[in-house]
Amino acid sequence: MKLEKMDDFFAARVDGYDEHMRTNIEGGSRFYAYTASLLPRAAGSRVLDLGCGTGLELEEYFRLCPDAAVTGIDLSDAMLQALKAKLGNRNIRLINASYFDEPLGEKTFDAAVSVESLHHFPAEQKERLYTKLHAALEENGCFVLTDYFAESEDLEKEYFRNLAHLKQEQSLPDDVFFHYDTPLTVEHEMDVLRKAGFRDVRIMQQWGESTYTVLAAV
Repeated sequence: MKLEKMDDFFAARVDGYDEHMRTNIEGGSRFYAYTASLLPRAAGSRVLDLGCGTGLELEEYFRLCPDAAVTGIDLSDAMLQALKAKLGNRNIRLINASYFDEPLGEKTFDAAVSVESLHHFPAEQKERLYTKLHAALEENGCFVLTDYFAESEDLEKEYFRNLAHLKQEQSLPDDVFFHYDTPLTVEHEMDVLRKAGFRDVRIMQQWGESTYTVLAAV
C-alpha cells in the first residue's frame, strides 16, 4: 500500500466522511453521543477537541451544552471547513495545525476530548502530548478519549513494524505524518496517560466484541 500524508488522506475523504463514521464503524452510531455525555454541561464550559475532524462529537456536545466554548485542532483544513459549515454559528475556535506542536497553555480548559484521532502515534509521542494536555486542564479537568485499540501486545508491535517497513520501502521521512493505524493496547494507552500526570484513568465503555473503547482520565 502507498502511504498518504495525513492531511491529504482526510482531504480526499471529507465527502461522505460523516456517514462512513456513523454507519461503517462499529459503535459509531452510539459512541459520539456517549462521548459527548461525559463532557461538562455548565454554560461557558471550555472544551478542547484534539483532532476534531468534521465535528461529529461536537454536534452531539452542543446539543447538550449549547453555550460551551470549544477549541478544535485538526491537521486537515478540509475537515475544519466541513465542521465550520455545520457548526459555524457556535462558540468554536478552529485551529489548522498539529496538536503536537500547538501550545495549549496552562489551566486553559475545563475538559478535553479526542475521538478516532490518536491511534496513529507511538507511546513516546503521546506521552509528550498528554503531559502538555494535563497542564492545560483545570484541576480535576477530564480528558475523554474514544478510539480503537490493539487487541494484543503482539498486534501493537506488528502495526509499528509494518509502518516502519512501508516508510523505508517508500523512502518516506520520519518528520511527516502519514496515515497508517498504529493503535496501542488499552492497557498501554492507560499507562501513557498515567505517566503524563493523569491520576485516575478508567474504562467507561466498550462496544461488544470490538476494540472501540472510551477512556476518561482526570
